[in-house]
Amino acid sequence: MARPRVFISSTFYDLRQVRSDIERFIREIGYEPVRHETGAVPYSKDERLEYSAYREIELSDIIVFITGGKYGTESEEHPGYSISQVELKRALDMGIQIFVFVETNVMNEYNTYKLNKQSKDVRYSSVNNIGVFEFLEELYSLPNNNPITHFSVASDITSFLREQFAGLFHRFLQDQKHVKEMQVLEEMNSVAQTLNELVRFLTNERRNKDDAIKSILLTNHPAFRRLAALTKTPYRVFFSNRDELDSWLKARGCEAVRKDSHDADSVDEWNMSKGQLTGYIKFKKKIFGEDGRLIPYSEDDWSDDWIEFIETPPAPPAPPDDDIPF
Repeated sequence: MARPRVFISSTFYDLRQVRSDIERFIREIGYEPVRHETGAVPYSKDERLEYSAYREIELSDIIVFITGGKYGTESEEHPGYSISQVELKRALDMGIQIFVFVETNVMNEYNTYKLNKQSKDVRYSSVNNIGVFEFLEELYSLPNNNPITHFSVASDITSFLREQFAGLFHRFLQDQKHVKEMQVLEEMNSVAQTLNELVRFLTNERRNKDDAIKSILLTNHPAFRRLAALTKTPYRVFFSNRDELDSWLKARGCEAVRKDSHDADSVDEWNMSKGQLTGYIKFKKKIFGEDGRLIPYSEDDWSDDWIEFIETPPAPPAPPDDDIPF
């Protein structure tokens, strides 16, 4: 079962115990922690180590960024930033959910830094490099709401994350309740768009009325909506002929079924053996003409029963091997 991947980003030596405690917490709640010292980051022999860390950022769902008084190793790709700072910037650029935690001593002295940042002679006891404060200032200036939370011990972080993760899950459940409402609105918008195009067409008295109406109906063909729902496709589906449908289904992990293996009531069938869905899609009515082009149907003439998804149960586990090797 897929689990949320939580990337722990921070300097290592000064925060190694905190990193360890955060990893333990993430495992306890059933998520997958990612931190380099446990081997969770696969390093390539052909590129710098920091590139491998950035690649794992892109594959993660949540980034927990922790900063203390150590600046860390400077990035060779982005001079002026440490590697952990670049990790956070990469997550921000990709819109990944982030949580930023700053050690209390650093946070307290940050206010002193803001008052004296024009003076190069001021020394600070909580950080070993003024770049820590400069990066905090950059984070505070971001337009998006990315809360920065201070901590003294690792339990401060885990308590905060526990509440935040619960809140994210609650929001997900609430959003799911509105999915059907949004689907109805999208269908209404699609119908309204079709009607507007028809009215505009009839008002302007264009030539070739039959061809124009057929084109509008094809653009909003009900088969697109039906296939998107059956395959759980989040974007709009479109095809104009049989070859384009074959290409789209193949990209979704489907394979065409031979005619002699079809169900008695099937016109066309495609197996789905990859991804989250396992089964086959069956067409019970022809939607393509002899030339392979899509036949236009209005919603009134259409029936969703013409296209079905038949889920197949997973294969039973193989029986145990009882053979004795002697």
